[in-house]
Amino acid sequence: MWSADDRPREKLLKKGVHALSNTELLAILLRTGTTKNTAMDVASHLLRDANDNLNVLAQFDILKLKDIPGIGPAKAVTIVAALELGNRRNLETAIQLPQFTCSKEVYQFFRSIIADFSYEEAWYLTLNRANKLIGYYHLSTGGQTSTIIDPRRILRQALYDEATAVVLAHNHPSGTLNPSNEDLNITRKLKEACKLLDIQLLDHLIVSQTAYYSFADENIL
Repeated sequence: MWSADDRPREKLLKKGVHALSNTELLAILLRTGTTKNTAMDVASHLLRDANDNLNVLAQFDILKLKDIPGIGPAKAVTIVAALELGNRRNLETAIQLPQFTCSKEVYQFFRSIIADFSYEEAWYLTLNRANKLIGYYHLSTGGQTSTIIDPRRILRQALYDEATAVVLAHNHPSGTLNPSNEDLNITRKLKEACKLLDIQLLDHLIVSQTAYYSFADENIL
């Protein structure tokens, strides 16, 4: 039977990391408690000292953390390292994730990814309300004239990302930018599917090495 200190880890494995409270996540970092208190007890004490605010906790140094009963040098170092990783992740996100305001910016983003392929590939973006990038994903790889575009995969990821908009893109190795009937049909199908989930299909781009075709710019969406 798992000890009380291990229960947050069991919960994470069963329900996922998002199901855990801040106290439970800290307890996992602490791993063990003391002879009198569990890791959950120590984590609760630590959060109380930080006014239940992770930004306040991130300002604690090693010496302050060691003042908490049940936290020694090793646990203090673990907490500081974990909080610093969170800070660095936030910094990288702020620096790397762009905001898209027009089709040209989307083309410039995808050009380096798919324009040079001799076969078709489909990719898509998930965006927040400010049209800032949440993520970009490979959807499919096909032949020289077509590739499979499955709206279900796009919408599944968009829901997971809590996105409010998506942008689809695929390349035409021939350099011809005119959309095929299949391109038109899948765009309409994806647009309707997005509407059902209150997600906006902002654009669908056909990409070549030197130019692009935007369904939004052509008023097809």
